[in-house]
Amino acid sequence: AMLTCALLALLALGAARAQETAACSSVVPRREWKAMASECRDRLKLPVRYVIVSHTAGSTCASPALCEQQARNVQYYHMREKGWCDVGYNFLIGEDGLVYEGRGWNFKGAHSGPTWNPMSIGISFMGNYMERVPPARALRAAQNLLACGVARGALSPRYEVKGHRDVQQTLSPGDQLYNIIQTWPHYRE
Repeated sequence: AMLTCALLALLALGAARAQETAACSSVVPRREWKAMASECRDRLKLPVRYVIVSHTAGSTCASPALCEQQARNVQYYHMREKGWCDVGYNFLIGEDGLVYEGRGWNFKGAHSGPTWNPMSIGISFMGNYMERVPPARALRAAQNLLACGVARGALSPRYEVKGHRDVQQTLSPGDQLYNIIQTWPHYRE
């Protein structure tokens, strides 16, 4: 009986690892998109309860080469123009269906103000989604990222998704993307 329990526990662990690997597979690490070194020190207390979805309102990108460049552009703007310690978002979503690691799961972002940054993960879709919707592959990448966060223990299984406009005076994440995230099962106004 003990051997059976041990085997079942091992199988469950393997299944959880496989689930995490699958969900996390679309994340492009910082080194791959040639991010500048982060100067951030403030860590998040994990697991976090909130996910704030925004859009960059800038250029969109539909291929890995263009999205890597766009992630570098956003990071450059945040670090060199705004003087922040890194790109403001924890993750950036490209229209290529990949997720670009920003500050990642462990570091406090600069995406939603002093109240929300310490208790949330900021995910920003690269592009402007006032008039158009992100492609299905970008939306899938965001959903996979959320599953990845839960699998890794970085997001509470009872996490809540909010639009950037739900927590700050802004048009972000754009009308079209906002309409979509309001249909997600974890969305709460």
